[in-house]
Amino acid sequence: MTDLVLPKTAPVAPGGRTPSTEAFPVLGIDAVEFAVGNAKQAAHFYASAFGMRLVAYRGPETGYPETASYVLVSGDIRFVFTSVVRAIGEEAAFIAGHVARHGDGVVDVAIAVPDARRAHALAVERGATGLAAPREAADEHGTVRTAVIATYGETRHSLVERTGYDGPYLPGYVHRRPAPAADARRPLLTGIDHCVGNVELGRMDEWVAFYNRVMGFTNMKEFVGDDIATEYSALMSKVVADSTRTVKFPLNEPALGRKKSQIDEYLEFYGGPGVQHIALATDDIVTAVRELRSRGVEFLDTPASYYDAVGERLDGTGAVVEELRELGILADRDEDGHLLQIFTKPVQDRPTVFFELIERHGSQGFGKGNFKALFEAIEREQERRGNL
Repeated sequence: MTDLVLPKTAPVAPGGRTPSTEAFPVLGIDAVEFAVGNAKQAAHFYASAFGMRLVAYRGPETGYPETASYVLVSGDIRFVFTSVVRAIGEEAAFIAGHVARHGDGVVDVAIAVPDARRAHALAVERGATGLAAPREAADEHGTVRTAVIATYGETRHSLVERTGYDGPYLPGYVHRRPAPAADARRPLLTGIDHCVGNVELGRMDEWVAFYNRVMGFTNMKEFVGDDIATEYSALMSKVVADSTRTVKFPLNEPALGRKKSQIDEYLEFYGGPGVQHIALATDDIVTAVRELRSRGVEFLDTPASYYDAVGERLDGTGAVVEELRELGILADRDEDGHLLQIFTKPVQDRPTVFFELIERHGSQGFGKGNFKALFEAIEREQERRGNL
């Protein structure tokens, strides 16, 4: 939502009033926007590697001389990639500065709401920092109302009300029709399951409280102590979610260990807190992984020994263990069902942002039974980079 960028302001104080207890309804994640060095090349990568479809564009040709933005979709997933064309204004300065400080990374996790004005008012009343006041934008496709609040690091949440709007993304964007073959394909990736944020040591509970207080999210899961630990490193994680479990935000902080954890590595290379990974839902993880591998997406390797016991977790599910072993897919079970998951390697040169593919069958968990195998795989990559 880079057209909404305003200078950061101090948090708006409640002025002694009792914060409203009115519900903060959310409809889902509207879009995830990335600030990148070259948006055209990033769009091509996500189209060719992840099978996403380019559907909208905004840039100098459409009356926006500072930046270029490409909108890609897959199922209900919407990614926006923005880069600087000419450093002539506030918007370009913000994007250029973000890329300089963090490399390619997530600048905005936009949340769809039924009433952007009310959502912004509630958030500010409850102590959130407002970055852009509610505003309207309209074109022949209808009207969209938006506002922006700050969260951890330089990440922000646009609050987007697009009831009845049938344009390609937002007013100011023009249609970019995908290739006919791409348009006809069943999407490999169908939705955003959750977005994970990494924060500094000692700040996790602060941001959990922020989502509890500002958005009325509740604590869904908690992983501490030996839940996420290996011989060398550890982290702590708590998951907050809206009442419908549509929007889920795990928040991680490093824990003391013998060596540098993946969270420490991320914070060092990203230059502070930010979105670590985005979990993308799929209805057929086997087909999705095969296809993405063939397109050049690199996934973390899983030791063959992991699969000696994985059949116990999948008892009665009909999953083919040998197929999972071949592709490196992880499996876990809880009281509600089971899930299958796999993680990519970082998708840029800095060891920061990566993706998860997840296929759920009843389970609302996050693969607790896979944590040790996953983190050992990440540590092997850290060691190869010289960062463990």
